Amino acid sequence: MNSAAPRILGIVNITSDSFSDGGRFLAPDAAIAQALKLTREGADIVDLGPASSNPDAAPVSAEKEIARLAPVLDRLLAEGIEVSVDSYRPETQAYALKRGVAWLNDIKGFPHAGLHPAIAEADCGLILMHSVQEGQADRRAAPDGDIMGHICRFFEARLATLEAAGIARSRIVLDPGMGFFLGAAPETSFSVLARLGELKGRFGLPVLISVSRKSFLRAVTGRGAGEAGAATLAAELIAAVNGADYIRTHEAAPLRDALAVWANVKDIARNR
Repeated sequence: MNSAAPRILGIVNITSDSFSDGGRFLAPDAAIAQALKLTREGADIVDLGPASSNPDAAPVSAEKEIARLAPVLDRLLAEGIEVSVDSYRPETQAYALKRGVAWLNDIKGFPHAGLHPAIAEADCGLILMHSVQEGQADRRAAPDGDIMGHICRFFEARLATLEAAGIARSRIVLDPGMGFFLGAAPETSFSVLARLGELKGRFGLPVLISVSRKSFLRAVTGRGAGEAGAATLAAELIAAVNGADYIRTHEAAPLRDALAVWANVKDIARNR
């Protein structure tokens, strides 16, 4: 169990085809306003996504990703906001490193060996994500066998490669993936959510969970993405109780408030 409150990553999709908010934040001014709002409402980190990774999303070039990011980064970095860039494209990651972002978030788990020397020289945090696709989500089934074993084998291989490239293990946060990244069946995501302690025990590294508005929650509640707030918050609290160190979410304020309530209950229980 995580004794400290998880840090909150507020999601800002600078995209035209996000499953959760369409193109609401594609315009730089809209993305900046949303990032500032999330920060005011309790986000510790703003996670900027210049391309969608849902199964129906269209590919976006690195040039377009950078064009989407540039004006938003200009403002947020000037404001001193801790920024994460969510991209698996090495050109975009190299640009983000030059801009001095605090985090890189890679759904492919940093497979591009050519960028490893630059990452090793930087000091940003690295969110190393697992997916059964090792990239863009689709609707395939989960692999046969124990899903936690599959996740752990992926992380073992990736961590060995990154450490061999001189990238400090202490910079890495593990994200097991959720929703379609774990397979089409909702039960797979619920299983991993229930077993976070195994993942933390195996690697001794911080864990990030991103369940916000995802398909597996909508499947069991019958809600659309815009109506999935209650299910999202329930799953995020379960993640916190089960040891998540970082939670990536579309709505920072409800999560901040829920974590404050949980912290007070823990304090009373500890002092009885």
